[in-house]
Amino acid sequence: MKRLLVLIFSVLLSGFSLAQTPLLDSVALALYNEYTDLKEALKQPDEVIKLSLRKQGLKEFPKEVLKLKNLQYLDLSKNKIESLPDSIVQLKHLQVLIVSKNELVALPNNIGSLSNLRYFKAGQNQIARIPFSFGNLEKLEYLDFWDNELDYFPESLNKLVNLEVMDLRNILISQDNQNYIQGLLPNTKIYFSPACQCAW
Repeated sequence: MKRLLVLIFSVLLSGFSLAQTPLLDSVALALYNEYTDLKEALKQPDEVIKLSLRKQGLKEFPKEVLKLKNLQYLDLSKNKIESLPDSIVQLKHLQVLIVSKNELVALPNNIGSLSNLRYFKAGQNQIARIPFSFGNLEKLEYLDFWDNELDYFPESLNKLVNLEVMDLRNILISQDNQNYIQGLLPNTKIYFSPACQCAW
């Protein structure tokens, strides 16, 4: 009996340990202390919740970011990053990911494993396809693909039941395909540019 109580107590303690870095709501996250220097952030990696490396001339994803296990907000916008690694899904607590104004041509096929992602901004890249796993981002509320090269929208997008806004402006999409995309997401406000007379 005593051993059982010790085991239960140990499990409860481990649970409290995990709960020390709960997911913040959008207001708390917006107000949270933001690191803008990766070297400084790595001095206390477990305490970093919010990291902004925007406009720092990065040509590739800094792998050291993966050491920030409690990261919930990551801004890599206005760099020259060409790809995101599959390993980005190690950031299990990530709620906000901003990669706008880079040189991305694709997204990781496993990006749907970022199960806590609520806000994804990837405008002004050259992304051509949305991976099928994207539909697994069921907590996603805001999605920005403005000014990309998208020509493929998987049917799995219909699982994004919490998606409130999707920005697809400045992308060539025919009227039939705009209707198809809106049909996948009937409760989402989708911003399109005027329909094109294009083939896809």
